[in-house]
Amino acid sequence: MWYFSVIDIIAILTDSSRPRKYWSDLKVKLISEGYIEVSEKIGQLKMQAPDGKLRETDAADSQTLLRIIQSIPSPKAEPFKRWLAEVGQQRLEEIENPELAMERMKTLYEAKGYPQDWIEKRMRGIAIRNELTDEWDQRGAQEGIEYAILTNEIAHATFGLNIQDHKALKSLKRENLRDHMTDLELILTMLGEATSTALHRERDSQGLPDLKTDARDAGQIAGHTRKEIEEATGAPVVSPENYLDLSRRKQLKQATNEEK
Repeated sequence: MWYFSVIDIIAILTDSSRPRKYWSDLKVKLISEGYIEVSEKIGQLKMQAPDGKLRETDAADSQTLLRIIQSIPSPKAEPFKRWLAEVGQQRLEEIENPELAMERMKTLYEAKGYPQDWIEKRMRGIAIRNELTDEWDQRGAQEGIEYAILTNEIAHATFGLNIQDHKALKSLKRENLRDHMTDLELILTMLGEATSTALHRERDSQGLPDLKTDARDAGQIAGHTRKEIEEATGAPVVSPENYLDLSRRKQLKQATNEEK
């Protein structure tokens, strides 16, 4: 998770000569507007000051920062407010028509230059994932840490390594692992998660311990398939391949086409 200096953002957006005083007054305004938890959302982190030294300053994550920006009456803050309104409108549309979210995501992957057949697998994987998390929600798993535990259980049994190690193998940091999976990795992920959904329903599992058992069993089924593929091909399924340079490859391809 990224954290940002609140003072620096305020200085940029307001051109105030006294950004610390501005921030102090703004906190009072935020509380009066009903954002009473603002003080709890702000932490103190050491960041580089103008003199080059590390000094503690108020820091906020992106969600908190965007909420703060909404209360800054400045022309420079207006583009952020309009963007938030646009994103909010899109989210309302997607709640009313869930297919819109999938279409927008597909368009985004196309714009990034992903192969069409990969996009189709990724879209199917998202649908399977959503079906699984619906089951988790209905069966008592808490979104967040418990979803992460269950996901990692499936992944570890499927690929023989946990999600963080899988990301490290692909040289990923904050990126979404699934956006950098090969076709076989995506297919096996789908198999593990679809099987987990089937086991939850068949066993009528409730609560994290039972769901975790199902997740492990489902991952082992997908893991057996992985091992059979590796035995037949003589090559590991888990790959260091990623799509980090996808935009650069797309630019090179476009440049080549223009030259033709």
